[in-house]
Amino acid sequence: MFIEPSFSGTRYGWIEVICGSMFSGKTEELMRRLRRARIANLKVKVFKPALDTRYDEQQIVSHDEHMIRSIPLEHSRQILPLAEGMEVVGIDEAQFLDQELPAVCDELAGRGIRVVVAGLDMDFEGRPFGPVPFLLAKADFVTKLHAICMQCGDMATYSYRKSGDKSTLLLGEKDLYEPRCRRCYLLGQ
Repeated sequence: MFIEPSFSGTRYGWIEVICGSMFSGKTEELMRRLRRARIANLKVKVFKPALDTRYDEQQIVSHDEHMIRSIPLEHSRQILPLAEGMEVVGIDEAQFLDQELPAVCDELAGRGIRVVVAGLDMDFEGRPFGPVPFLLAKADFVTKLHAICMQCGDMATYSYRKSGDKSTLLLGEKDLYEPRCRRCYLLGQ
């Protein structure tokens, strides 16, 4: 379980990354942390990639349909002026943002902002996905979540694509993807 850090005196920022396969609860965990920050009366702003319109254009929506308002982004640098005066910044679906995201998160943390980022760490081919691997290297705290393998019921760490489409960016849900353990993922290849 993640324990939120507490610092006395000077305010320090940090980067938290929540990663894992599809259907592992990344967005739900991000939303839980952001709700707790709001309960603590912290100033919170939430962002997501504009191209992620699976559930809603403005809201971050978890698979179990919980929602939180967000600002859609074309580029990660858009966060910097919008985060002015914030104490916590949340970013969902980080794998769909550009490679400048780690530098943006570094800058936010340097301003004393707590940055909470959620995203897939691997694409459907099991390769590091977008800026997330670089965020993992820079993160002060990392939480790797696991789903349940839809084939055998074991712990799943892979997002298996059920279609033959080989493009890296293919937005979809349970119609196109399912979580799988290493064994079942490799058997399905």
